[in-house]
Amino acid sequence: MDNNNNNNQIENANQNQNENENEMKNLEKKVTKNLIKDYSNLLNGNSFKDFSIFVENKSNPFEIKVHKSILSSRSPFFNESLRQESLSISLNQFNKKEMESILSYIYYGNISFENQENLLQLLEISIYFKLNLLKEIIQKKISNSINYSNFFQFLFQNRNLNSNEIEIKCFELINQNFSQIQNNENLFNLTKEEIIKFIQFKQEKKEIFQFDFFQFLNNWIEKRNKKLKGKKEKEKEKEKEKEKGIEKKRLFHSFFSLFDKDSISKQDFDKLKQFDIFPKSFLIDIQNKVIQDNQKENQQMKIEIEEKWKKEVEDKNKEIEEKWKKEIEKMKPIFDKYRDQHFSDSEIVQDIEYVKKLQEWINDNDFFYKMKKGFSAKRDGFNCQNWHKAVDGKGKTLVIIKTKDNFIFGGFTQVGFNGTTEWTNDSNAFIFSLRNDKGDRIPAKFTYKQNYAIFCGLSYGPLFGYNIGYYWDFGLNSDLQPGYSNIGYSYNPPNGITYNTNESKSYLAGSPNSWVVDEVETYFI
Repeated sequence: MDNNNNNNQIENANQNQNENENEMKNLEKKVTKNLIKDYSNLLNGNSFKDFSIFVENKSNPFEIKVHKSILSSRSPFFNESLRQESLSISLNQFNKKEMESILSYIYYGNISFENQENLLQLLEISIYFKLNLLKEIIQKKISNSINYSNFFQFLFQNRNLNSNEIEIKCFELINQNFSQIQNNENLFNLTKEEIIKFIQFKQEKKEIFQFDFFQFLNNWIEKRNKKLKGKKEKEKEKEKEKEKGIEKKRLFHSFFSLFDKDSISKQDFDKLKQFDIFPKSFLIDIQNKVIQDNQKENQQMKIEIEEKWKKEVEDKNKEIEEKWKKEIEKMKPIFDKYRDQHFSDSEIVQDIEYVKKLQEWINDNDFFYKMKKGFSAKRDGFNCQNWHKAVDGKGKTLVIIKTKDNFIFGGFTQVGFNGTTEWTNDSNAFIFSLRNDKGDRIPAKFTYKQNYAIFCGLSYGPLFGYNIGYYWDFGLNSDLQPGYSNIGYSYNPPNGITYNTNESKSYLAGSPNSWVVDEVETYFI
């Protein structure tokens, strides 16, 4: 309950305060209204008037009685003029109506804006009597009344008034409509000073000058030259023409010294060359600007093209990647069937790319499609006797080895192993690497080169290459491990690798003899 009472009290207090403020505002308005009325009565009455202003006809002037103190306090002009001990002043250049309008403004701030002509007259009077606030008001009023149909009239009338606001408004309309008025005779009546101001106006707005403006300048100078006074005698004609040429060049130079080279369209540069009286320094500046702009544009274009190309490549790569993912997904059932047909029970060959490579390298479809896994170390035991028992005398044989470190390699022979202690030649034999994660090496085949392709001894597992210092190209001992490797003696080594180096000994399995076999699979018909 107490809270409600407090809120009501606060609300009533605020309401009373608002009412008091509104009452004060109304009183202030009333005071101002009464003050205006009092000063109006003072001007229109005859009380306490101590000074006379004479206007219109000098021989029979019209007298207006005023208060000296009010005029001197409101107008800097009257303040200076009425310091002398005088009871009157003659202002015959103004008529009764104009003077009464100014006095109504001086006394109580009221003035009549009857028509366009009246505005210009009042502006001139406000400037004369140094009434700056009135001057601003009239200039704003005139500026609002300037439009496409009358801006030339106001611009020319402003020559006597020199109002910057009127001039700027006229320049804005000239600028907006230049292409429509470039042949208008009024445009050619602009003075040199007005053209300079217009150029400066456009430069301040950081606008580009189009070719039609330079055509106008050229034509304006031509028309101006025709008005040059010269002697009419024939013998003076050449001298007159020379004088015109000098004057034309001088005018061009005076105009174009104003131009910022960034304010001229580079597309118009070649067109501008037709005016052979351009200052050379100006043309050089423009030409250098064109060159610089072209270089910038070319550089920017290069960057944009590179960015676009880069994005297109990235998008294309993504598209290809997505396409291949879909294709691989589609091919998966085919691959599973394909792999099951040839390596259905293989623990080593799990990648379709390995299958394709083996088929490509062996290049014997009869063998490839009929072969079967005749030996598995995990299934049949890590024992060379078991391996020979399964493999010897089978002819074409494919050996695939996988290490504990996931290196996958092997060899193929067409003559096969025969269980003797003989070294056997086989020009069609080869060894291969399917998986080698060291340096991201890709699957590779190494063809037979020289001196015995395989060794068939019963005390060893599969051996490919001749035994030099107890290192074959690769081979397994009696318990099918550990193994040995030194690729490059009987078989061509990988590109860039020399036989009997650390690289040749560790290429297939990651080390010369410390690798451990995880599985040995052997295929034959």
